[in-house]
Amino acid sequence: MNPDLRAKLESNLSNYKDITAKLSTPEIYSDRVQMKNLNQELTKLEASVKLYQKYLQIEKSITDTKELLVDDDKEMVLIAQEELKKHKDDLFDVETKIIEVTVEKDPNDSRDVYMEIRAGTGGEEAAIFAGDLFKMYSRFTEKNKWEIEVINSNISDHGGFKEIIFKVVGNNVYSKLKFESGTHRVQRVPDTETQGRVHTSASTVAVLPIVEQVDDIEINPADLRIDTYRASGAGGQHVNKTDSAVRITHLPTGIVSECQDDRSQHKNKAKALEYLHSRLLSAEQEKQKKDTDESRKKQVGSGDRSERIRTYNFPQGRITDHRINLTLYKLEQVIDGNIEQLIDALTDESAK
Repeated sequence: MNPDLRAKLESNLSNYKDITAKLSTPEIYSDRVQMKNLNQELTKLEASVKLYQKYLQIEKSITDTKELLVDDDKEMVLIAQEELKKHKDDLFDVETKIIEVTVEKDPNDSRDVYMEIRAGTGGEEAAIFAGDLFKMYSRFTEKNKWEIEVINSNISDHGGFKEIIFKVVGNNVYSKLKFESGTHRVQRVPDTETQGRVHTSASTVAVLPIVEQVDDIEINPADLRIDTYRASGAGGQHVNKTDSAVRITHLPTGIVSECQDDRSQHKNKAKALEYLHSRLLSAEQEKQKKDTDESRKKQVGSGDRSERIRTYNFPQGRITDHRINLTLYKLEQVIDGNIEQLIDALTDESAK
């Protein structure tokens, strides 16, 4: 094994043991932020550490087996030679896997995310489909034992969403959801269609990694305009009686962040600021890496039917991801939140 790689793995192993020890102390449970950060770091290290421990075990087996090669029993020597060959093959396989897992990954993979779903072409049917997408991601979130929190929404007349923005918190959320950015197209007969014709509509999805450290992107308070207004929609008796909703405008870029989900103006402001940080970080990444998938504009597109990453064809029960030419006849399962097969295929393709 390359000495530099071995040194890195030794460091990973040491850090893994230190973090495991910290997580076993009762004091850690009183600091949820630190506990979450340590768990995320542990998850990052786990694959390489487990493989390295296996590598060390095989190395020891090779050393022990070599000692048998000087045995007077010729039959024992033959058995040892066979075992030694197998151990060396195993060692090569494990080292190959170690190299794969230690290759530099997207630094945002371990982050939580904001997701934006907006109705595009297709009017009310597009808004209904946006609602279907939200349910799909909500169910996928539940399956992964992640947490979801709605930040802002604009409900359409028939119960869908003209727009919904929500936060997803858990382990390695961005690594799983980052490929969902883009235009999603639906083909089906709307409930309002009297002649049974199939309509095509579209909704856009954006996935933004959450900025956990303010240092990631600096905001000058003088560049912000903060407005308060009365919340609308669901919310009980407080609706339209208190100015609890918050709208923050970043004047240099024109980016707007709104939150009216909480009854507390203070909490809404904090959520809106956090969301603004992520929007600005995404805009900065777009500027720096226009030719990659980190470009939010490229990922989301205009919402036009012709710009799509995936098509959901209800009459045929078919779902097609156009980026990798993958077609599945599992539409009901996918809409019910079973999107792992799509995500795994996209992840594998991106690693090539």
